[in-house]
Amino acid sequence: MSTSSAISQKQFGTTPAGDVVTEYTLRNKPGSCVKIITLGGIITEWHMRDKQGTLADVVLGFDTLEPYLEVGPYFGAVIGRVGNRIANAQFTLDGETYHLTANNGSNNLHGGPVGFDKKVWSASTAEDANGPILTLQLLSEDGDQGFPGNLSVTVTYQFTHNGELIVDYFATTDKATPVNLTQHSYFNLAAFSAESGGDILNHKAQIFADHINAVNEAQIPVGDLMPVAGTPFDFRAPRLIGELINADHEQIKNGFGYDHNFIINQKSYKELTLAARVEEQTSGRVLEVFTQEPGVQFYSGNFLDGSLSGKGITYQKRSGFCLEPQHHPDSINQSQFPSIVLRPGDEYKTRTIFKLSVK
Repeated sequence: MSTSSAISQKQFGTTPAGDVVTEYTLRNKPGSCVKIITLGGIITEWHMRDKQGTLADVVLGFDTLEPYLEVGPYFGAVIGRVGNRIANAQFTLDGETYHLTANNGSNNLHGGPVGFDKKVWSASTAEDANGPILTLQLLSEDGDQGFPGNLSVTVTYQFTHNGELIVDYFATTDKATPVNLTQHSYFNLAAFSAESGGDILNHKAQIFADHINAVNEAQIPVGDLMPVAGTPFDFRAPRLIGELINADHEQIKNGFGYDHNFIINQKSYKELTLAARVEEQTSGRVLEVFTQEPGVQFYSGNFLDGSLSGKGITYQKRSGFCLEPQHHPDSINQSQFPSIVLRPGDEYKTRTIFKLSVK
């Protein structure tokens, strides 16, 4: 059934619980399209032209529903309640200690084993002069994955005619709870062309950050912020992702490559800021990421190992990269970081823009 010329929908599959998962296709005037499913708000496909005018899919994902239901690398998903890691899968809030499920060693990762990426969201569509809009809604009930409070969440995707995917997040709660939502798409701007060799090591990245969160072997932030100057993490000027990804540096070893939160050089807190820019020379495609969040997790696909495949592609190590706007990892346990606590009567609201263009 077609809602408009810019939005179409079809059934993507059915969960074991019997919930129908719908795939929505959002098209803009230049002919690009983004496909999103109601399971996890997952971006399954993003088709974008290269400098030759050839349309190709630039995100990693699967052809069918089943692999998305398994424990996996969070391809394309909305992440919540809390993106990234919570140390020892517990936190204390207002004098009460909450125990979460450990699903990353001793840590809680990306909201737990049945986080927002595994939930079926309700959906509605609209359209304005800027492009088609998909609105997704979810009620995360009190105690969901161990978190307190009934959390009402809305995520809106708008695909604009100038190649922007605007992601707006909104949430309210009836009890104090940590909230740190993000988007976990894996990009390969070469779209797995023969010339690229299938990995993202020859993508040129620029991240507008003077510091990162140094992490321990469990990838929990430790100590003061680490300056990027003179380290493999200095992407303030454009540099190939692969140039120093195997450098003899403690933080590279702890992350098995890049898997770190970069503290964005924002003029003021919550100001929409260009966080990162990635270019792939062969295709000419450029990705820019704007966010109101204080950080962006740059992940170089270190744990992809060839065991997963989709769209006719086997996903080898570093075949995609992620830029996940967020607050600092483990913020709920580390008071020196900006708070991620949402309280009754307050509103969680943040925007991210992924913009694809051709150079």
